[in-house]
Amino acid sequence: MTFTHHEQTPHPEHPFAEYIRILGKGKKGSRPLTQDEAYQAMKMILADQVLPIQLGAFLMLMRVKEETPEELAGFVLAARESCNLTNDKKIVDLDWSSYAGKRRHLPWFLLSALLLAENGIKVFMHGAGGHSADRLYTQDMLKYLGLECASSIEQVRVQLEEQRFSYLPLEHFCPKLHEIIELRPLMGLRSPVHTLVRLINPFNADYSIQGIFHPGYRPVHQQAAALLQQPHAAVLKGEGGETERNPDMECLVQSVHNGELFDENWPALFVRRHVKPEELDPRQLALIWQGSFVDEFAENAIIGTAAIALKLLGKANTQQQAHQLAADYWLSRHRQKYAGL
Repeated sequence: MTFTHHEQTPHPEHPFAEYIRILGKGKKGSRPLTQDEAYQAMKMILADQVLPIQLGAFLMLMRVKEETPEELAGFVLAARESCNLTNDKKIVDLDWSSYAGKRRHLPWFLLSALLLAENGIKVFMHGAGGHSADRLYTQDMLKYLGLECASSIEQVRVQLEEQRFSYLPLEHFCPKLHEIIELRPLMGLRSPVHTLVRLINPFNADYSIQGIFHPGYRPVHQQAAALLQQPHAAVLKGEGGETERNPDMECLVQSVHNGELFDENWPALFVRRHVKPEELDPRQLALIWQGSFVDEFAENAIIGTAAIALKLLGKANTQQQAHQLAADYWLSRHRQKYAGL
């Protein structure tokens, strides 16, 4: 009896396999991606040139090792290019990312942004919602303040002109990144996309502010902003991961100004910590904003967060001046309200 040997033609390797191999070749064989490799990998992902199994492997390998500043910068550059983002930096003063959602406290930072807008600063906020069931996301909170989300870049321009504040969900300017964020319930973990979207700065504004939850990511964002040649950026460990100063705790702000890195500690505003509310009622946002309800934690979160933004923007030279300016803005809006009664 004779056996015929059939040689199988080997499948050519998929071009994306190289990036998975770099990350996953064991403790001794693996290494981080270079900035260019990260750029090329993310470009393929956003062009739908990878298989779902490859995307899952890549995202989770990256999650286990955590992103380097170079990888993050490469991802952001690919996203800006692939999503055809505008370069019209003149229409936005401050880029503000909002991707975490709030669980323990209401999103007081939203009132900080509106306070800045009320005092002549054009604030563009971008974010995503719905990927964690137990959190309050900014896009769902706007209606309580009589605001609506933008649904296009053009609508952002109109809103910034009319009210100096606009919020645009990620799905309307980079739907592929939004799709990947929506994979979180399937993976059980966040992915590098949760990090890169905070740095994407869709309008290429000169000033950008971000909040993170894990302190280890703070210097990574700072250094990535420097690699991206972001003129001015600040990152802080925000309450719940949002860009919000917790007035009960010391706050380290790590920033970039024209290529130089700075670390600055902002002190706690209270000696004793407040008890978190038993339940969150978004209607309180409007009551605090209108001055119909007083809450010292909320007011100090609003003023304290606005102060960090004002110092970043160069509207004040010291923490004390920035805090005083933010407090004056807050007092002024409530004096005007009562004067009009």
